[in-house]
Amino acid sequence: MPLTFAAPETDALPLHILAQDGLDDFLKDQSDRVTAWVRASGFAAGIGETLLIPGADGTPELALGGFGTAAQRARGRFPLAAVAASLPSGAYRLASSLPAGDLETECLGWLLTGYAFTEYAGTPRDGATLVAPDGIDAARVEALAAGEALTRDLINTPANDMGPAELEAAARDLATRFGADISVTEGEALLEANFPLIHTVGRASTRAPRLIDMSWGSDGPKLTLVGKGVCFDTGGLNLKPGGSMGIMKKDMGGAATVLGLAQDIMALGLPLQLRVLIPAVENAVAGNAFRPGDILPSRKGLTVEINNTDAEGRLVLADALALADEDKPDLIISMATLTGAARVAVGQDLAPFYVDDDSTATALASAAQRVSDPVWRMPFHNAYEPLIEPGIADLDNAPSGGFAGSITAALFLRRFVTETPYMHFDIYGWSQSSFPARPKGGVGMGARALLEAIPEILKQ
Repeated sequence: MPLTFAAPETDALPLHILAQDGLDDFLKDQSDRVTAWVRASGFAAGIGETLLIPGADGTPELALGGFGTAAQRARGRFPLAAVAASLPSGAYRLASSLPAGDLETECLGWLLTGYAFTEYAGTPRDGATLVAPDGIDAARVEALAAGEALTRDLINTPANDMGPAELEAAARDLATRFGADISVTEGEALLEANFPLIHTVGRASTRAPRLIDMSWGSDGPKLTLVGKGVCFDTGGLNLKPGGSMGIMKKDMGGAATVLGLAQDIMALGLPLQLRVLIPAVENAVAGNAFRPGDILPSRKGLTVEINNTDAEGRLVLADALALADEDKPDLIISMATLTGAARVAVGQDLAPFYVDDDSTATALASAAQRVSDPVWRMPFHNAYEPLIEPGIADLDNAPSGGFAGSITAALFLRRFVTETPYMHFDIYGWSQSSFPARPKGGVGMGARALLEAIPEILKQ
């Protein structure tokens, strides 16, 4: 099922989307035959319900899709996607306006219903396609679907086929497609270029660590995206239990999300100067792995005491953020699958973010609501700063006690950005179950909200 709209000239079946409280009004305008068919079928316009209505020759002449109640829609996202998933294969066109909801966002949900990760098993299903309705920017919606598909594909690919080199290859492919510049610092060269934390975290793996640096655009404000690219996380010498290691292929979800967002920005031609930095490593176990109790230097000059080798994401991000800060862009955004504490706090559906500027937070929250990409502001709570100061070094990568784990991680990262406005996302990057437009597996979080908000934020 393609993540694109059907051609406008396609012979498409009319599709009426009905809220539960609008079904009776719809039937008042229909023939007795149509009304009798709908009543006999038991169709009640619940979310995701569908019904094909045959014409005189027995072939379908129109289709109905349920949009449920306002209360039901408030408990989920993408009700049109639920309809798309239930319809038989074929092309459809919206024959009436949606009862509620943003048309462009709902159409994106329809396209994302076509996503399936079939690289290793299965085949893409031949599902329902939609003719782009009037009043939406179809090219933009298709670009958003492609950006999300890129993010999902990268996360879903198992670590044996998505190590640092493969993540670099994905970034190089993206750069080639959009004419961006890209450079990579790899292996021992990381030490020569003063990225000691990236090198230290990745040195125990047989797959060399690296820093990916991509740039696009020559005019407009400067935006730098930094994505955590830990392609697999064993926990290092603080080895994770097997149950916690099972989906650690997703620990490069921050990198996957910024690459998807970067694709959106470049495909839509946003008037800005974009830089993408991805520290790509595997946190492995070997004789040269870094140890609990080690004190490590960083690019910023700050020393870090290692109290847990499983808190490695903030280490590789620290060097990348320090590099980003040296350029003094207008905004730095980091995205990372950083802490389990964030999941405990807000669950899998919300993307927690940190920022000091209230107007930036307001702009992002408003944008997130408009595009159904929910985010939640968390505090850079300065009173917790002492928790990341161990005394024996400048910083502690894993404060003891277990309190405020996401906040202390964010405070740790903020220490490496001193010249630039900074925003940090502590995302999950994974859907534990299937929902409309979001199958189980890798998923982007916060990218569409950022894409919507960035123009306003960079004007402030």
